[in-house]
Amino acid sequence: MPVDRDYIKLMFKYRILRGLTPSCKLLVCMALSVATANCLTNPNAAVKWQPARPANGSPMLIEIGAPAGVHSIKAQWLGHNVSFYHSGKGKIWCALAGVPLQTPAGTYELQITETLANGRTTDIRQKVRVVKATYPKITVKVAKRFTEPNQTQLAAISVDKGVKEKTFSTVSPQMLWAGKFAAPVFAPVSDVFGTERVFNGEVQSRHQGLDYAVPAGTPIHAINKGIVVLARPMYFEGSFIVIDHGQGLLSLYLHLSEFKVKEGQEVGAGDVIGLSGGTGRATGAHLHLAVRWQGIYLDPAVLLKLPFPSANRSSRPSVPIS
Repeated sequence: MPVDRDYIKLMFKYRILRGLTPSCKLLVCMALSVATANCLTNPNAAVKWQPARPANGSPMLIEIGAPAGVHSIKAQWLGHNVSFYHSGKGKIWCALAGVPLQTPAGTYELQITETLANGRTTDIRQKVRVVKATYPKITVKVAKRFTEPNQTQLAAISVDKGVKEKTFSTVSPQMLWAGKFAAPVFAPVSDVFGTERVFNGEVQSRHQGLDYAVPAGTPIHAINKGIVVLARPMYFEGSFIVIDHGQGLLSLYLHLSEFKVKEGQEVGAGDVIGLSGGTGRATGAHLHLAVRWQGIYLDPAVLLKLPFPSANRSSRPSVPIS
């Protein structure tokens, strides 16, 4: 039976093996290897993340240098399951994660589990410091029907809510995106993520996306590969497209004037999916881009800057998400 050298070193460190005869040392080490074969801890693993100082509302690119022979890596982070993929660059594995907007500043634990081909696992615990983001506050004037809808409009809003809930709950567990994410248009940003919006004098929402100042009719591009899971008009969102990128990651495109794709259609990064407009609750023509990961909205501006490497397709995991 093989003896785990890391445990031998650990036992010597704490003087557990000192003073024992060689045969006793061997028996103790063998017993420890059996008892802990599926629960090793590696506190010295090279775990990195970007941004280096993640804030509430920020997506994260997590990287870990794993030894040869690792079959899969998963993690628990702020109540979410995180799946890693092999980057194709040596021993580096990568994953997408995020910090919910309501998360207070503080230190949180990232719990990583590496699994070898033989089923043996190694646990890694990493402390991550989350900082508090400062988001602006603006006043917006919109038509009264968007702040005080009548009964007919409320019925339409209720139907839309059901459609969105169904769409958001049926995402692909398999990773579909590849490499870095690209902006949907080349245009100035007119409103950032996290802005507290006061509609007609009352605080009613927080801006959970990124607005681009583009005139109506501007071609809108998919930010990465995926499957169109929604392409239809909505009361607040206007003509609305949702692309499933896998592992709980969705990109949302609002206020369009025209669709160029259909539900169920596969799209590549950069494909034209629609034209910009001012439909729904909008003060004028623009594009609203939102990013939703496992039920939470994240800052698209940060996602677009993260240097995601393309995956080694042979190692892409297919695991449930939550």
